Amino acid sequence: MKPNNSLPSTDNLEIPENLEDNENIEIPTPEEDEDDGFLYEHFRIVADRGQVPTRVDKFLFEHLQHSSRNRIQKAAEAGFIHVNDRPVKSNYKVRPGDAVTLMMNRPRHDDTIEPEDIPLDVVYEDEQLMVINKPAGMVVHPGCGNYHGTLVNAIAWHLRNLPSYDPNDPEVGLVHRIDKDTSGLLVVAKTPEAKSNLGIQFFNKTTHRSYNALVWGNLKDDEGRIEGNIGRDPKDRLRMCVFPTDSEIGKPAVTHYHVLERFGYTTWVECILETGRTHQIRAHMKHIGHPMFSDERYGGTEILRGERSSTYRAFIQNCFKLCPRQVLHARTLGFVHPVTHQQMDFTSELPADIAALLEKWRTYTYGTTRDTFEP
Repeated sequence: MKPNNSLPSTDNLEIPENLEDNENIEIPTPEEDEDDGFLYEHFRIVADRGQVPTRVDKFLFEHLQHSSRNRIQKAAEAGFIHVNDRPVKSNYKVRPGDAVTLMMNRPRHDDTIEPEDIPLDVVYEDEQLMVINKPAGMVVHPGCGNYHGTLVNAIAWHLRNLPSYDPNDPEVGLVHRIDKDTSGLLVVAKTPEAKSNLGIQFFNKTTHRSYNALVWGNLKDDEGRIEGNIGRDPKDRLRMCVFPTDSEIGKPAVTHYHVLERFGYTTWVECILETGRTHQIRAHMKHIGHPMFSDERYGGTEILRGERSSTYRAFIQNCFKLCPRQVLHARTLGFVHPVTHQQMDFTSELPADIAALLEKWRTYTYGTTRDTFEP
C-alpha cells in the first residue's frame, strides 16, 4: 500500500466526540475509480474508550455524512475498509481503540490548508490559545465543496508568523466546532499540549458551554432536560435524528434548557450541553416538538405556531428575512487554562441579526391583545 504523501500524516488523528461537523466524504463504488494498484487513505477515526462493539459498516455509516451503508459494504468487499491497518469485512465489530480507516484506489482531494486573509473576531489570545467569536455563515473547517474561506483558513493567516503553528498539523488548531450557520465562541489551541489538555476537558465534560436559541412554540416548563441518542437520520443524511436511549443507534446526548423570554408563539431559551453531538440542540428541540426558528434543515422555516391572518404570515416572513438561518448562538464558553490553571470564562454579545429578531418579537408580543398563548 502506498500513502498519499502530499497530505499530512493522520497516524495519530482522533476525531473527538465533541466535534459538531462530521466529514463530508462520498464513498465511490469500486468500479467508479481508476485503479493504479495503490491504496490511499481518505478517512481515519479512532474509536473512543466507551465504544460499544458495533459492526464496522454501521460505525462508518454514522460518521460519514454523504455515504450510504450499501456503499460502505461494497467498499469493505473491495478491501477498502481497514481496521488497525488490516482489511476487514462489513461484519467486523469495532471496539475501543480500534483505528478505522477508509482506503481508496485514488488520491484524495488535496486538502492542504492555506492561509487566507479573512477577518477574525479574536476575543482572547495568549501564547497557548485563542478564543474566537465566529460569525454565522462561515464554515469552520474545509470539507466537501468548501475548500476555501473557512475559519481554519482565517486562523492560519492570523498565525502565519508563528513558526510553531502548522495549520495542517492535527495536534494544534480547533478543539471543537460549531455549525456553519451557528454563531459564537470557539477555542483554538496553538500548541499540542494545549490541545491535548483542552481536549481532555471536553471529553471529561468539565468545560462550560451555553447556547441561546429561539424555538417555535411556548414551552410548557421554564426549564427541562432532553435526553436521547443522536444519530444520522436514515431518510436524510444531512440531518440528525433522536433515538431511544436504550437503543444501539447513535450516541448518548443530554441537553438542558432554561426559558429566558416568552413571545407566545416562540420562546427564547438558554441551552447547556452535557454532550456535544452533531446538531444536538437542533435535533433535540425538534424531537420535543419545538424546532429552532428559521432552521430550514429541521423544519423551522414553516409557520408552526400562530395565527392564520395574512398580517401574521407577513410578520413571520419578515422575521425569516431578518435572520435567514437557525437562531442559535454559542453565547458562553468556560474552561481551565492549560498552563496557568486559571478558570477562563467568556461571553459573546448577540449578533445583530438575532438581536434585531428578538426586538421584532418583543414589539409583536407587546402589541397583541392576547393575555395568554397556547403551548
